[in-house]
Amino acid sequence: MHHDVYELRKFYYTRALGRVVQKVLRDRLTAIWPPEQVQGMTVAGYGFAAPLLRPYLARARRVTALMPGPQGVMAWPAGMPNCSVLCEETAWPLDTGSVDRLVLLHALETADHPAALMEEALRVLGPGGRMLIMVPNRAGLWARSDATPFGFGRSFTASQLEAQAREAGFVTERTGAALYIPPSDRRFWLKSAQMWERTGARISQVLVAGVVLTEFSKQVQAPAGRGQRVRVPSPLDVLGGISRPQPAGQRAGRTARDPQ
Repeated sequence: MHHDVYELRKFYYTRALGRVVQKVLRDRLTAIWPPEQVQGMTVAGYGFAAPLLRPYLARARRVTALMPGPQGVMAWPAGMPNCSVLCEETAWPLDTGSVDRLVLLHALETADHPAALMEEALRVLGPGGRMLIMVPNRAGLWARSDATPFGFGRSFTASQLEAQAREAGFVTERTGAALYIPPSDRRFWLKSAQMWERTGARISQVLVAGVVLTEFSKQVQAPAGRGQRVRVPSPLDVLGGISRPQPAGQRAGRTARDPQ
């Protein structure tokens, strides 16, 4: 079951709970990847990551919001040149190895082909590139309620998410969580959301978060094996086979004595 871009936009931009969620997730993202550290980089998001990418518009070389066909697309960012594009789940209009930072939000849990989606993410990331995935936590309250976008599709545990990425060739860098408040529009929870986030980060064994977020990296192995050896030529090869060159004076003296 895929999300609808109209419902996603309404949740994140017009609903009070959605605006709180947007701030919480964006703060977690910028804490991991500060905007000043992506100077000159290419940043992309797939699914509905647009609400989290605005802090990078001023510093990144390029920011692209990829939105899957079944979900639909919206123009983004508002009041600025469009940076969003509609694409196929497993065929993104990005060059291989062209992305430095990639965010997946409302993407993996509704993907028709999650393994192929992860392979496409691996393709567009450059060597050493980083990817951050946010998915509903299987043990959390948010995955059990269809009142928010986190109640749709598959939910994950942290180990399941890591296993999915590892099969595609990613390396896990760090795992965290977010959204420790219940999926409620009550004013108390909305006003105290930041306090619950700080508390949950310290006692996560007691409080169960609604979202699992994990950072992965793309590691490219150096060529190895007998067939991949690199030969460094000897400096003597430049002499064209002359292994023992002689000074000019010695050669002249020998020439003068040759007739004797």
